[in-house]
Amino acid sequence: MRARGVRIETIADLVGHAGARVTESVYRLQLSPEIAQGAEAMNEIFGAQGKSA
Repeated sequence: MRARGVRIETIADLVGHAGARVTESVYRLQLSPEIAQGAEAMNEIFGAQGKSA
């Protein structure tokens, strides 16, 4: 569901978790690619600023 854009809070409600934190910890492996993609984008945006030529 997350890969299709469903909010983590909505997923938590659907699977009966008390909150999004539980869902994030249970499904961390599925969320890892999304986290990695975000980190790569940040490196592209901000990473070059810290490098000297």
